[in-house]
Amino acid sequence: MKLNKSLLTSPFSLGCLLIFISCLLFYSFGIQKPVLLSGLDNKIMDIMFRIRGAQPISKKVVIVDIDEKSLKKLGQWPWPRHILADLTLAIHNSGARAIGFDIVFPEADRTSPTRYLEKLKPILEEHIPKELFKKLMESHTMDHDIAFGNAVAQSRVILGYVFQLKNDGLKSDNQVPFPSARIHRVPENAAFESLSLIPAYRAILNIESVSMAASEGFFNVLTDDSGTVRRVPLLMEMNQILYPSLALETWRLGIEIPLVTIHTDNRIKSLRTPVLGLSLGQTFIPTTSNGQIVVNHRGPVNTFPYISAKDLLPNRPHPGLKEKFVLVGSSATGLFDLKATPFSSAMPRTEINATVIDNLIQGDPFEYDVFTEITVTYILILMGGFLLNLILSFSRPLVGGVGALLFFLLIFTGNYYFFFLNNILIGMTFPLALFLILLILINILNYVREGRAKRYIQTVFSHHLAPEVVKSLVKNPKQLSLTGEQRELTVLFSDIQGFTSLSEKMDAMALGKFMNRYLTQMSRIIMKNKGTVDKFIGDTIIAFWGAPNDEPDHAGKAVQTALLMKEHLIKINRSFKEQGLPEIVIGIGINSGMMSVGNFGSYDRIDYTVMGDNVNLTSRLEGVNKTYGTTILVSEFTKEKLENRFSFNFVDRVRVPGRKQSVQIYEPFVKDSPPQKHLLKIFPTRSAHHLF
Repeated sequence: MKLNKSLLTSPFSLGCLLIFISCLLFYSFGIQKPVLLSGLDNKIMDIMFRIRGAQPISKKVVIVDIDEKSLKKLGQWPWPRHILADLTLAIHNSGARAIGFDIVFPEADRTSPTRYLEKLKPILEEHIPKELFKKLMESHTMDHDIAFGNAVAQSRVILGYVFQLKNDGLKSDNQVPFPSARIHRVPENAAFESLSLIPAYRAILNIESVSMAASEGFFNVLTDDSGTVRRVPLLMEMNQILYPSLALETWRLGIEIPLVTIHTDNRIKSLRTPVLGLSLGQTFIPTTSNGQIVVNHRGPVNTFPYISAKDLLPNRPHPGLKEKFVLVGSSATGLFDLKATPFSSAMPRTEINATVIDNLIQGDPFEYDVFTEITVTYILILMGGFLLNLILSFSRPLVGGVGALLFFLLIFTGNYYFFFLNNILIGMTFPLALFLILLILINILNYVREGRAKRYIQTVFSHHLAPEVVKSLVKNPKQLSLTGEQRELTVLFSDIQGFTSLSEKMDAMALGKFMNRYLTQMSRIIMKNKGTVDKFIGDTIIAFWGAPNDEPDHAGKAVQTALLMKEHLIKINRSFKEQGLPEIVIGIGINSGMMSVGNFGSYDRIDYTVMGDNVNLTSRLEGVNKTYGTTILVSEFTKEKLENRFSFNFVDRVRVPGRKQSVQIYEPFVKDSPPQKHLLKIFPTRSAHHLF
């Protein structure tokens, strides 16, 4: 089966084909989008965050900041841990719900007095009893790590640690975190080891004497390929065991719920089971398939309240911490980890974890469901693509471009209001990429087709119309109908009377030069007066007005042209006489009425012409000029349109073959010029004559 070539080159058909290919391509991607499209989705989401602006926080999360003022007062970091013990007790005594340390303590405090006592042991044992020395070594006042550990044990503290994701060869079997959360799975047949969580290689933990906390949690904050934080893991996996994050554990202990339930997705059959989300009590937190929360960023840096650590030392409770979830971190230069977010290029990691806790408290993180995105994408590709295809294919380029722009804005706005503001994450780049390709390809094809149409118009009409008229058609082809249509036109037939006997007096070369000269001058008069030269048939000129360009005064233009042709004939004959050429006499017939105009002919050769009964009548009128001794004859239908423009001599009422009604014919002349009395002498009775 052969495809129609015009179908393949049709902009609308090409758009439909592209939509179909896009559906197949999107189906082949499945749930894995290309990195480029995912990156563009993230950028669009960043724009939406900035449009939405900062959001209200729960006012239940506070950051205790080891800031520059604290370092200036208490000395450089790391501080002796008995100071951190005082800080911990101060926060606890302030009535905090839970205290999360966004800091890891992987090494012993080198400032502890016990380190020096150990070195002085051989000397001191000679001067003090061994039991006293042992008590000194075990005293928490002498060991800062023990002092800090004791303070941690007295408070509801969650110590932070770091997961090393890459194999650095330093893994140890005894480096295992011990969070207090109990983790349950739904459905129960989903094995922990099969969950598609982010895997860790090893954990960088706190030293044993400090690890006296109620629980532990990792504080890893991961960035995407652009270096921006958009998702933060709530759970990670190491050695087929699940571990909660610092933010999750701080929230869990603060609301005093011991159990974390993992909900898995059994709709997708694969080696790794996707995660739908977590629930604590009656609160469900949606996550990505690998256990990450899609962060609902609240705003720029300092969106959350900061309290300087120096204001809590030594052991001074602060009323702003009562019933708060507290994160201890640092904003001091060189101590804190900076991350980019949609609102800020450099935000402390501690504030990002504070944002995650606030999302958990308010229960409003973004939700990403791949099946919802797939459904929306298919709807946009099919329905949106078809609508855009219609707009681009059947409208002018400017209208199509504006329509496409409004279409893109509509999709962006719809995504923003219906999904983003409802905390649903839907990627739009795949359909938007399709729409952009549609815009480019269809505009290119329209440009090519428009160029062809303009060249076609140029070719077809360059010998029929004046150059300025052709330019107008090329500039605005829509004013031209290349298919047959009924229009009211005025047709002119012009013929040389006695052409046969005239041609017998000339050889072929002389006759050719004679005719070329005559036809050139007459056709120029026609085209100068906005007429269309239909064709030359021997010595006959056929022209019409009112197509392809609309011409309201088509009858007046035709009669004016005929009078100019008659006037110009005098100059031609004068010139011919000087050159020894015979003088010529012409007859011109003019008629107005409804006619068929357009491209007519065979499939191999077509011509832009007029047809119909009114055209035939015009031909008859031209021929009877010999009978009446006139040069120009117009029908009553043309005269009716020109009562106030020209003067007319009534010639006769005639009946032509094929027409039952007789037609009145007139000879026009310039208004106020002397009437031609010869007609009254020849046909005084004004009876209806038959013309054959």
